[in-house]
Amino acid sequence: MHTLHFMIMIPFLFAIFVPVLYKYFAPRVHTGWFVLLVPITIFLYLLRFMPRISQGEDLLRSVPWMPSFGINYSLYMDGLGLIFGLLITGIGALVILYSIYYMSKHREALHNFYVYMLLFMGAMLGVVFSDNLLLLYVFWELTSISSFLLIAYWYQRERSRYGAQKSMLITIFGGLAMLAGFIMLSMITGTYSIREIIANTGDITSHSLFLPAMMLILLGAFTKSAQFPFSIWLPGAMEAPTPISAYLHSATMVKAGIYLVARFTPVFGGEAEWFWLVSGVGLATLLYGSLNAVKQTDLKALLAYSTISQLGLIMSLFGLGSAALYFTGGNESSVYAVAVLAAVFHLINHSTFKGALFMVVGIIDHETGTRDIRKLGGLMQIMPVSFTLAVIGAFAMAGLPPFNGFLSKEMFFTAMLNASRMSIFSMDTYGILFPLLAWAASVFTFIYCMVLVFKTFRGKYKPERLDKKPHEAPLGMLIPPIVLAALVIGIFFFPNTLSEYLLQPAAHAVLPGLPEGLFAKKISAWHGVNPELLMTIGVVVAGYFLYRFLRKWVGLLWRYPQSLTLNNLYALGLEKGEEGSRFLTERYMTGYTRDYLAYAFGIFILFGGGALLVSNRLSIHSANNSSISLFEGAIAVALLAAAFTVLFAKSRMTAVIALGGLGYLVSVLFVIFRAPDLALTQLVIETVTTALFLLCYYHLPKIFKGSGRIPFKPINFVISLGVGVTVTLFALSANGNRLFEPISSYYKNSYELAGARNIVNAILVDFRGMDTMLEIAVLTIAALGVFTLIKLEMDRGGKNEETK
Repeated sequence: MHTLHFMIMIPFLFAIFVPVLYKYFAPRVHTGWFVLLVPITIFLYLLRFMPRISQGEDLLRSVPWMPSFGINYSLYMDGLGLIFGLLITGIGALVILYSIYYMSKHREALHNFYVYMLLFMGAMLGVVFSDNLLLLYVFWELTSISSFLLIAYWYQRERSRYGAQKSMLITIFGGLAMLAGFIMLSMITGTYSIREIIANTGDITSHSLFLPAMMLILLGAFTKSAQFPFSIWLPGAMEAPTPISAYLHSATMVKAGIYLVARFTPVFGGEAEWFWLVSGVGLATLLYGSLNAVKQTDLKALLAYSTISQLGLIMSLFGLGSAALYFTGGNESSVYAVAVLAAVFHLINHSTFKGALFMVVGIIDHETGTRDIRKLGGLMQIMPVSFTLAVIGAFAMAGLPPFNGFLSKEMFFTAMLNASRMSIFSMDTYGILFPLLAWAASVFTFIYCMVLVFKTFRGKYKPERLDKKPHEAPLGMLIPPIVLAALVIGIFFFPNTLSEYLLQPAAHAVLPGLPEGLFAKKISAWHGVNPELLMTIGVVVAGYFLYRFLRKWVGLLWRYPQSLTLNNLYALGLEKGEEGSRFLTERYMTGYTRDYLAYAFGIFILFGGGALLVSNRLSIHSANNSSISLFEGAIAVALLAAAFTVLFAKSRMTAVIALGGLGYLVSVLFVIFRAPDLALTQLVIETVTTALFLLCYYHLPKIFKGSGRIPFKPINFVISLGVGVTVTLFALSANGNRLFEPISSYYKNSYELAGARNIVNAILVDFRGMDTMLEIAVLTIAALGVFTLIKLEMDRGGKNEETK
């Protein structure tokens, strides 16, 4: 096993020891100090690969898991996976350091918190480094489960439980759709390896399952990355503690869908459906998130919608960049490929400034007791460091210099302008909408960034509205956002170093096969007066005036009918779904065994008999049948007589005795056909069950009262007749269809194989020895249970007697 495999398992293995560390060291030592070693170690390990990856080298390591099914523990590292791995562990280390000071070691169940964090970290690393589709799916669903646990960490709060439930329902729904897409993709290509699928992309586009697989995989990506209209789970997830929000919703979980789109762009890119779905949904999400962020009064809700907006921006860039695969090379390909470089760049930038902003908002909540913007204001002099960090993070998100967001935002505008001049995918007609929508969304982005900074730190100080007296956060809580803020500024001044070692290898992984050096474009803050700069100036001017008069027009955003909001539609769908399931359950969960048997037999007739007819396997061949002797015919007549006696009996006593006689007659058939062991078993079972029936039913009233007529029930008649006909047809068809050599020929050699003269004994003891042992174990457990219940009842009766 390679160290890469061990790296993925480290968080899972360490999670086992966290409760032990918590038990023996808390509350003297915060558990986070031990956990901090995990992301730091993995981060330093991944840094070793940067020089090799930047030179175009990839790393593939595989360990057999279920090779007969084509499933292996295969891990692959390239530029794209490396970026995500560094973000997962780097931001993870800072978040854990932040949580050491944020989470109280006296009041919080820290062992649960850090176990969930480690599970999530390991699952995310597994997602971004998996080369096997099914392995990726396993880690994908682990992220959903662990994020559910993280969001519901404060499970005593109803809103936390509701937010966790919503996120899990939506993301697991998408995950199941993605699994179906993966299976279709493997059926097309004959492999589960992502590398091999990418290598065979030229042969799969014409397949009938190509488009369905694309749609299902995108559904998984859109739900995980909170793309419109699946965005509603992300604001609800803000009920989690701030360290969780900073980790899940800035650098990790919400980026999993982005990763999926980037990873499968070489497979589906260059197709009009992929281009329009990814870029169109991304732009719609960008606009939706920015509009909703403006009207929020809760700081974390504002950041939640801003995250939705920024994820839409990145998604739209990957969609635009996929058009480069439509061309085999040349200038047109290089023009559109810039969008992918911008997407990867903004992916990193967003993680830095959004992580810092989440931590600052956590500091405000921690030190003032509220996140309500209406209660805040005038904190600039009281919390100057937090104010500085908020300015850096918010201005970077707004796309202002000298912060890294300005560079990637300019590249975003460049990509949108290039899209408007695109001559493929009907963009000559609709392409003009792309820069217009991008510019409008950027204006609202500028507005909510100003709201975040100035509504919180400027204005009138309102101590009477705060739950506690505010003060600056301790140094330990400030260090993580300071590190991220330093990266925000440092990337602005040294973007090309980042591009050489991380951005270009990642972009090449998204668009393989394009000419070398295509992404070796120098990133600069100044390109002269160009349309991108004019768009930025327009964003600042329009955003400033709209912010100044925010109170006069922000109410318009609330005019939209609340009954038609996505959250309300989700709640309504959930409510109606529960009502429908309750109605359906009440219809079939009647409490009567006869109804359940009717459902079971009806399904058997419908699907069993239907499958027999549809498969054209209904065939009856009597040529090889042996003749029926007079004795066998007499037993058959007796069986019919016993069955009709059960059917028309007027008392339970008669029905039970006739049913027992029916069983005894079957045992006679077993004797005739030389199966004495089955006959003996049948005799024992019939004796026991008949005795029990008589014991239970002797004191019950008669079945029928009054005239004694037997009521005719058509449904029961149809079901019973259908079951009999279906079973008979199955038996006759099985005798007439030999799909393979009977297995009985193998057991004929029981003496040579097992040294047994009796085939049945050999099957039970040797061939099915484990099964027989488990059956005996089940009977033993059941017997112990019965003995325990009887013993408890006897003890209870004795105590009652003593009390009397």
